[in-house]
Amino acid sequence: MSKIKVTQVKSTIDRPKRQKETIKALGIKKMHQSVVHEATPQILGMVNKVNHLVKVEEVQ
Repeated sequence: MSKIKVTQVKSTIDRPKRQKETIKALGIKKMHQSVVHEATPQILGMVNKVNHLVKVEEVQ
């Protein structure tokens, strides 16, 4: 299964609590931090919910 690298590029200030919790659940704790996850349907769904706050790259 492929991996994706998720990087937060916008702040969660003034965002709904649900979006803040989704960012936290992805393992991102601060701005410009990157995490690598398997591209499972659950992770892709979470990324889709906060796609306006993050940048996604495919990793080999």
